[in-house]
Amino acid sequence: MTTEDFLNGQILLIDKPLHFTSFQAVNKLKYALINKAGLPKKFKIGHAGTLDPLASGLLLVCTGKFTKKISELQGQAKEYTGTFYIGATTPSYDLETEIDQTFPTEHIDESLIYETVKQFLGEIDQKPPIFSAIKKDGIRLYEHARAGETVEIASRKTTIHEFEITRIALPEVDFRVVCSKGTYIRSLAFDFGKAMNSGSHLMVLRRTKIGNYDVKDAIDVNLFEQTLSHPM
Repeated sequence: MTTEDFLNGQILLIDKPLHFTSFQAVNKLKYALINKAGLPKKFKIGHAGTLDPLASGLLLVCTGKFTKKISELQGQAKEYTGTFYIGATTPSYDLETEIDQTFPTEHIDESLIYETVKQFLGEIDQKPPIFSAIKKDGIRLYEHARAGETVEIASRKTTIHEFEITRIALPEVDFRVVCSKGTYIRSLAFDFGKAMNSGSHLMVLRRTKIGNYDVKDAIDVNLFEQTLSHPM
């Protein structure tokens, strides 16, 4: 691809590694394109949907004129795969924080797990995690959480199009979910455990699809940078 191609607009399919923020991934691409592909320092670049640092997978990055497509891309359905840990919760609903409560799991079997899945299909009410970037009174929720402040979080409507259990090896349960924009899989993990009169948190999360874009067609951030040293 030429400098002109990137300025006219590209959608880059990036496989975001664990522990990278989405911002860091975009920044790495930006400086690679400036330093190796000769793009001007103020060229436009942005991603179409944040992935948490503890999640890996598909990040759509738009360059140049295609940054206008970001809102449209953000609105598309997303597919995730991952693992719930049944029997314990954490304040962040994932591995960012330590376990704060444990719950009984003796009553949980495969039939209860499959029955519980049905409760979450279609439109549901969901509360975002307290450890999230949503703003309340102008301050991000995770800032309130880290300051030890209790904040009332309003629930919001979201849609679970598909919810499939792919492996049960308690306390671990693997899943595949297709959902609408704004769905928090961490909240789904928490609510799923609660619905079984237990607890749960998210151990592993990978975004595999956004609309028709598939992570199988994505490239690692570091590998993308390397390809820029050679003709593309």
